Parts: sequence; C-alpha cells; structure tokens
Amino acid sequence: MVFPSPNQEPAGDLLDGLLDGLFDDFRHWFARGVVLLDHCPDAVMPEAERLALRDKLELANRELAAASSLRQATPAPMALEMATLAPWHQLVLSVWTLSSNLRRSGVQLPETAKGI
Repeated sequence: MVFPSPNQEPAGDLLDGLLDGLFDDFRHWFARGVVLLDHCPDAVMPEAERLALRDKLELANRELAAASSLRQATPAPMALEMATLAPWHQLVLSVWTLSSNLRRSGVQLPETAKGI
C-alpha cells in the first residue's frame, strides 16, 4: 500500500530519491531471480519450488509496477508501508540464497547474470 507522506518539500525530495532507489533495487533483484531460475537445475532447486518462486517474483513485479505507477501519478511525496516492503525483501533474500546455492553447486551463469 502506498500512502502520501507529510507535505514537506526537502523531506519529500529525499523520500522520492530513496523510493526511486528502492524501486530500482527491487527491479534489479527480481530480474536477477528470474535469470537464476532460468538456469537452475533440479539438483539445486526442485521444479515445484522454482515455479513457486517464479510466481512470487512475477506477482512482486506487478505489485512494484503498480506502486511505481501510483507514485508517478501522485503529485505528493509517497512512502511504502512495511507490510508491502517485507515480502519484497523476503524475495530478495530468496534470490540471494538461490544465487549462493547455484554458485556452491558450480552452475555456470551467463555473463548477464554474473553482474546482476
């Protein structure tokens, strides 16, 4: 859920900058998760778990797009509730865990995924 913050210009600019960075980070990690899932063998993560994680990433991407659109359409500075951010942070942790498991298993990732 997105809600307007108090209308203070300097704080609003700071909040906008922080939210832009946060949205970019989430987009980055969600995209990395999809790339990692595309290269993940059953030995690292069973197919059912990969499908479930992919579904969560796709849902989070849609939620993120909606929050970003709402933020752009609203002239007032915006913030996100922790109830919205917590599941996204949990997904980022899942992507990090998958990445670690792939590396430990010796899975070679394409160049585009290594830098992500």
